[in-house]
Amino acid sequence: MARYLVSVHHPIDFDPAVAAEDEAMARDIDVLNEEMIAAGVRLFVGGLQPPKTAKALRRQGNGPVLVTDGPYLETKELIGGFWVLEATDMDEALGWGRKAAVACRLPIEVRPFF
Repeated sequence: MARYLVSVHHPIDFDPAVAAEDEAMARDIDVLNEEMIAAGVRLFVGGLQPPKTAKALRRQGNGPVLVTDGPYLETKELIGGFWVLEATDMDEALGWGRKAAVACRLPIEVRPFF
């Protein structure tokens, strides 16, 4: 079985404290997690802190590694959470991705691991 990253993409200004994460959405995500566990596909799940809590590390030529505040890339969307799934193929992983898009009400990306 192959492993897939199913990532949830939040807008850069997403704030879970004031976002549209209502009880129905939280319930839908809980139901999806329970379904993934029952199907035996979920290996790991995690939500990430807001991008302002990130640290970016860059090596300067042959010199030291610089640490800066904030995300590595400047973008309009960042990964806000993810699942690592074990599925028979991309079609099965996409099926879970579709369910994630409905439950999370946000864009989802599905990518296979090497």
